[in-house]
Amino acid sequence: MNARPGGRLEVWAPDGLPEVAAGDDLAGLVLAAVGADLADGDVLCLTSKVVSKAEGRTRAGGREAAIEEETTRVVARRGPTRIVRHRLGLTMAAAGVDASNVAAGSIALLPLDPDRSARDLRHEVRERTGTNVGVVVTDTAGRAWREGQTDIAIGAAGIVVAEDFAGRTDGYGNPLAVTLPAVADELAGAAELAQGKLAGRPLAVVRGRADLVLPPGDDGPGATALVRPEGGDLFGYGAREAVVRALAGDDADRRPFGDPVPLAELQSAVSRVVGRGRAMSSTLSLTFDGEPARNELRLPEGSDRTAVAAVCFAHGWRIRRWEESVAGVVCDLSPLST
Repeated sequence: MNARPGGRLEVWAPDGLPEVAAGDDLAGLVLAAVGADLADGDVLCLTSKVVSKAEGRTRAGGREAAIEEETTRVVARRGPTRIVRHRLGLTMAAAGVDASNVAAGSIALLPLDPDRSARDLRHEVRERTGTNVGVVVTDTAGRAWREGQTDIAIGAAGIVVAEDFAGRTDGYGNPLAVTLPAVADELAGAAELAQGKLAGRPLAVVRGRADLVLPPGDDGPGATALVRPEGGDLFGYGAREAVVRALAGDDADRRPFGDPVPLAELQSAVSRVVGRGRAMSSTLSLTFDGEPARNELRLPEGSDRTAVAAVCFAHGWRIRRWEESVAGVVCDLSPLST
């Protein structure tokens, strides 16, 4: 990998890329638009819409059926808006199905495999010009806690997609523990600034981060490496959807809630719902005769079983036995696998 040449970044979006149709030579069109102004270490950023058009991922019809096809689960709903987990693992509105910048009555779906699309384009550029570039396939996405949208990388080839600074120290000697800049997303955002949304420039070249571009033959992990696995995200469901899923208690909905928590953490959560300021306790009983361990919560008399079951489900536990007496409730639990 090349050393970083200072702090200057150049981004430009050439005019002249024609309307793209299924089966078009995308690499040829890109190279014609860029011309001779392409150097080793440059990063080509191309919108997913253009890639989808070249790969035949547009079709006539409405969005609803396409959204259902591309969705693996609903993350959150607010009125007609649906945030979903896409089959690629991306979390986005309407599964990335888009009716803009396509012919009236048509829709565009995301590429089947954006990382492969990026690899194919990178290899073609190398074959035709001898130039070693990185490639990023971009798409627009919203962000939790922030208004507006920005472009992110949904496909990548030949670049480092995230710089891992864990274990290093800053200029003051402080250790960096979890610093992981998603540089592929940052490149996508920089490209979008030059492209604009309505200027008809779906291609951009980013120069100045040759240190991120990998040697020929090394395509890197792709943008897939930036997708958190199910259960690894602290916000696997939206606020309303999480309540419904927890109360329904369907095993198929468990994974986004993450791994089972320690019993003490579960006790604290249940106490907030049914404790009413009264004492609660939990015990972990281990047996040595081949029987499974027993995990018990002791709850106040009159505790709501439905509420307790929902809290347990959301924290990775299920009620196996519920015994009520004047002394309170004994709740025998088993951890759920994700």
